[in-house]
Amino acid sequence: MTLSNWSQLISFRWGQTYILEAMMNYIPQDTAEATILAERIVPRLSHQNSAVVLNCVKVLLYLFNYMSDETIIKSLCARLSPSLVTLLSKGPEIQYLALRNILLILQRYPDVLRNETRVFFCKYNDPIYVKVTKLELLFTLANTTNINEVLAELREYATEIDVHFVRKSVRAIGKLAIKIEPAARACIDTLLSLVATKVSYIVQEATVVIKNIFRKYPNRYESIIGTLCEHLDSLDEPEAKAAMIWIIGQYADRISNSADLLEDFLFSFKEETYEVQLALLTATVKLFLARPTKGASLVPKVLKWATEETDHPDLRERGYFYWRLLSYATDTTLAKQVVMGEKPTITAEAEKLDPQTLQEMCLNIGTLATIYLKPVKSVFRNARERRLEESKALQKDMLPVEVSRRERLRAGTSASMVERQRAAQAAAGKNPFGEAMMPGQMAIRDISSPSLMGGQNGDFSAAVDAADEYFSRLTLNTGMANMAVGDDDLMSPQGPGGGHGFMANQSQYGALRSPMDDGEGEEDLLKF
Repeated sequence: MTLSNWSQLISFRWGQTYILEAMMNYIPQDTAEATILAERIVPRLSHQNSAVVLNCVKVLLYLFNYMSDETIIKSLCARLSPSLVTLLSKGPEIQYLALRNILLILQRYPDVLRNETRVFFCKYNDPIYVKVTKLELLFTLANTTNINEVLAELREYATEIDVHFVRKSVRAIGKLAIKIEPAARACIDTLLSLVATKVSYIVQEATVVIKNIFRKYPNRYESIIGTLCEHLDSLDEPEAKAAMIWIIGQYADRISNSADLLEDFLFSFKEETYEVQLALLTATVKLFLARPTKGASLVPKVLKWATEETDHPDLRERGYFYWRLLSYATDTTLAKQVVMGEKPTITAEAEKLDPQTLQEMCLNIGTLATIYLKPVKSVFRNARERRLEESKALQKDMLPVEVSRRERLRAGTSASMVERQRAAQAAAGKNPFGEAMMPGQMAIRDISSPSLMGGQNGDFSAAVDAADEYFSRLTLNTGMANMAVGDDDLMSPQGPGGGHGFMANQSQYGALRSPMDDGEGEEDLLKF
């Protein structure tokens, strides 16, 4: 091909896209070569054709993998921002394509567009798919510096007519409270101001996100529970009901009328969805553990419904589990440790791609696969998968797959330390809570030990016999005749001789212990 032909090809906009696409097949052999190529194509970022701009962005992201100088990479990322912002002035379809690709780029290079939050504010005439994607970008770019500006904008979105968009906006406010801890109070105040509007779908969405805030910051913002309880009549969606029931059960010891609130929900237990039924079952057990005398009349009813009057396997299994747990010992210490123990910390990070997919997506900027955020093979069955080819210049340590592998190794090291600690406790005859194990637990520990499973040491049958003897003794000695669930008087916790306790069911799962001390002398922190 002559020089004249090359000049004509370059001057033609589609010819530039073909040349840029061809550059994706070139493998730089050293970092200097990759840097020179990147600097030569940067002027294409200012081209008026969006296809040329997106292909230029794709090639730059490809060349970054072969560049070692972080300063140069950051300067080139800064030059990406204006061209990506310019694409947002195009039609809605081009905007959507640009926004989806920006979401992808931010996962790999968070500094891109870090100071361009305002360009993602929604316009009144934006299509809903553009608005929702802009919401995701606002959440991703929000930080302690711009949080007040972002919150004010989301507050305006939550008063719009489009219900779907309003729900997304309210949920984004709740996620920001979890993501940015210093702004949690401001986010909660914004949510409460929205709840005060008494719009049904806003109240329900706010209830769901406030539950997640409680999980992130336990024992910190309980004063807002009273406001939520004032709007119980507005809750008619399963997710919102389950969230409110979780809040009542989690803070049953601090809500003066928690038993009454749960009983109102239990009135329609059999008609509720399985999601709500599971939440009611767990919340009732939490109430029983926190305030035994107030939960004593509710827990046998709920356990009976869950185990005998439902065909949902998860609900029945959880019901039997709770029944056995409450029948385990003469006190509720173990049950409290299991049911009301410390929960794993939740995060509000945006949905991130797995490292392998992210690495592949960055080599396919501007294609249909980046809109779906799925591997190319999932979108085009016969498409050729792109991958980074080996080279002396390839910065393997900076690839998403390698970074993820190092993080997993660090996490695995921490997990192995915990496992070694648990193994040491088991060898010393203690359970994970540091308490001495009972004979049946010792037998189960022996059954699962490597020596018995391998058949080298110990007597497997003896361990099984010891476990059977332990469980049979537990079943026979826990006062089974106190109360049968099949009796008509389900509300009476009185057993023979005036003792407190409940029989699990006719299969004799054990007695539900009901301690006399309800802590009524303590003042409730929350009263409604």
